[in-house]
Amino acid sequence: MFRSMKPLIPSDATSTTALAAGAASDREDQSLHDEILTRLRDHIVEGNIPDGGRIPERQLCEMLGISRTPLREALKVLAAEGLVELLPNRGARVRQLSERDLAELFDIMGGLEGLAGRLACENITDAEIAEIEGLHYEMYGFYLHRDMHGYFRVNQLIHQKIVEAARNAALQSTYASLAGRIRRVRYAANFARQRERWGEAMREHETILDALRRRAGSELSDILFKHLRNKRTAAVEHLNEGAPSASEPA
Repeated sequence: MFRSMKPLIPSDATSTTALAAGAASDREDQSLHDEILTRLRDHIVEGNIPDGGRIPERQLCEMLGISRTPLREALKVLAAEGLVELLPNRGARVRQLSERDLAELFDIMGGLEGLAGRLACENITDAEIAEIEGLHYEMYGFYLHRDMHGYFRVNQLIHQKIVEAARNAALQSTYASLAGRIRRVRYAANFARQRERWGEAMREHETILDALRRRAGSELSDILFKHLRNKRTAAVEHLNEGAPSASEPA
């Protein structure tokens, strides 16, 4: 005669503790993965490896204090973002873009951000506008202190928040698939700008915020497209002239 089996649900303190420990371990693993990914992405975006350069896995493992397995998992994510290229049985290298690549990608991104701005003005909440406004003033603080790393990080977050406010999953997916491919050159182009051109970019962001507050969709769309076109010009100039010293990030 068969006895009924108890459901496979933990009912004692030991089982519950084990599950909690497992969940905590999973969260720690995910947190470590995110930290590795962020540090590796920043290292590449900030130009520490030249365009087309091979990824020095051994050196990066030592720098990050990790084995090659988590490093390669992070490289797969960056390859999906378009920042690096995986080479069959030969590691990976930083993706190199031509002038034509840059021109085409920035125009597409400008079109996407212009559409996002128009849709965002139809869907954005007051709370979201307040969040973007807070980010804007945080970015302005980095600009005043000539902190390029902080400025770039918050700048990208502002653009991402506008795309998210568009409430269009297909647009977000397309934007994400392209943003990684030009993230590095967008960062590098900031170093190529003269002091007044960085100020010009800040003034453009003032007009972006103003149009967003007024929910002026058509106006914001035009501003965002022009803003990306100006970034394209700086990026192409940087590509043609070579990278200047990072000590002059204006």
